[in-house]
Amino acid sequence: MQFCHIFLGKELWLTFAPVADHSAQFMGVTLDQINWLSIIYMVVAIPLSFGTTWMLDTLGLRITLVLGSWLNMLGAVLRFVGIMRSLPSAANFPVVMGGQTLCALAQPLVIFTPTKLAALWFPEHQRATANMIASMSNPLGILIASIFSPMIVGTTNNIPLLLFIYAVPAAIICLLATVGIRDSAPPTPPSASAESSNSEPFLEGIKLLLRNKAYMILLLCFGSGIAVFTCFSTLLEQIMCVRGYTNDFAGLCGGLFIVFGIVGAGFLGLYVDKTKKFTEVTKVNMSLSALACIAFSVVSQMRNQGIAVAVACSLFGFFGFSIYPVAMELSVECSYPVGEATSAGLIFISGQIQSVIYILLLQGLTKPMAYSPFSTCSVGGDAALSWRVPVLVMAGLFSVFTCCFVIFFHTKYRRLDAEAQAGGKKTTLTTCDSTSNSDQK
Repeated sequence: MQFCHIFLGKELWLTFAPVADHSAQFMGVTLDQINWLSIIYMVVAIPLSFGTTWMLDTLGLRITLVLGSWLNMLGAVLRFVGIMRSLPSAANFPVVMGGQTLCALAQPLVIFTPTKLAALWFPEHQRATANMIASMSNPLGILIASIFSPMIVGTTNNIPLLLFIYAVPAAIICLLATVGIRDSAPPTPPSASAESSNSEPFLEGIKLLLRNKAYMILLLCFGSGIAVFTCFSTLLEQIMCVRGYTNDFAGLCGGLFIVFGIVGAGFLGLYVDKTKKFTEVTKVNMSLSALACIAFSVVSQMRNQGIAVAVACSLFGFFGFSIYPVAMELSVECSYPVGEATSAGLIFISGQIQSVIYILLLQGLTKPMAYSPFSTCSVGGDAALSWRVPVLVMAGLFSVFTCCFVIFFHTKYRRLDAEAQAGGKKTTLTTCDSTSNSDQK
């Protein structure tokens, strides 16, 4: 059920980005306004995330997930209502934005849950894999939106059909969540850390995190990585259509980005569960992701380089998206005994803040192109923008933060150490009890 929640949330977030030009034309707005349908997710998430982390660590998974499902359903329905022709044309975009805002309110309620779910429901040798499976619903939702939005919206008039198709699963998942989710945690904790998952009060946990050097480095550096992936997913179609690549090809590249990310995450989840090399895996993959981002920033500005662009997107996804669940587990390991939702949630907030900054920065760095005969964008002059400088800046920012992470991040695995100590104590107590019983006999 959690997989479905996150999957749906990312579908709703990225509904318009793969067909930004058609969406702008249908609603009679600019591309910048369409981009705000994605940016609103980051803007809303920043203040709401603090409340969400408190909800998860105090009220539990069930209440949080059910509330998120209702917000997603109401938002998806409102988006569909907003583009009905019975409404004045001037009201279309504001109503759609209202629905998108409701969906944005739901995002923090579900996106923070993988680490909490893994900690409460799975033993330590399965946590990374469980986190990986739940977290990969995130890119899978982006994959579906990247591929199916361009397929459904062959023409501008199909925008209403697109929003209706996305509203149906939102209603189904809301019903299933309301009826089907019964408990926030299992009757018997699967690990020693699960017994004390809520051991630190929320505000005290925040203070501990702010004093944790390793965590703050992870917060800033991996938050930058999240921002770059968000920019990539949001702006991919706009970056590529100016160079003559179609929406379908941009959707294919977005799909490759996600598919290879899921494949990479599968391997990494199993590997990290066995080896516990959270830090090493994160550093290596962030470095390779930065190289792939640099490659994309170069080849995406060349015409007739479809294979090279597709390969760059695939490698970017394989090395980049795949480290998300590992980094979330690493955030818990370096910050224990702070609650899982709090430690993972602040990194998400960092990513959202940086995402807003990056998207606005990259948009501001675009320049109108005096001549763009190969452009396949559908919004006339507003679409003829050069993205050469913005994509290079994006790659540069990612590379700088990656270098900082590789050089400065070092930490102990506090949760694993605590569980090892707890396991040792239990073994000692069991041995003592057995000896005592033997003496009595």
